[in-house]
Amino acid sequence: MKNRKILLFDGVCNFCDVTVQFVLKHDKRAVFKFASLQSDAGQQILAKNSLPLTDFDSFVYVDGDKVYFKSTAALHVLKELGGLFRLSFLLIVIPRPIRDYIYSILAKNRYKWFGKKDSCTLPTPETRERFL
Repeated sequence: MKNRKILLFDGVCNFCDVTVQFVLKHDKRAVFKFASLQSDAGQQILAKNSLPLTDFDSFVYVDGDKVYFKSTAALHVLKELGGLFRLSFLLIVIPRPIRDYIYSILAKNRYKWFGKKDSCTLPTPETRERFL
């Protein structure tokens, strides 16, 4: 897991699913692996990093031994996607409390605005190996 780039996401959140699909589409080098926060793999990664096992209000990006949350996680993922997405990393200069406040508004309202599923979306056969 040392050099793996893993995205942990809320598996029943429609917005989170769209985000995962976006990353899958734009990750041309296929560097990211994915796991829902609720899955066995996600729970193991959370436990290994001494993170809460029941708080699914944050997108978590594990890059080797570094763990990023909320807006910082999103910006690092966009940076890793490269191309024009890399420019969004310039937003890192905005103080984290401000970025995370905006992120928290989205996280708090994501079910109301985008809906919720009864279960996680199953990966396609083409992307299955990218999910833990």
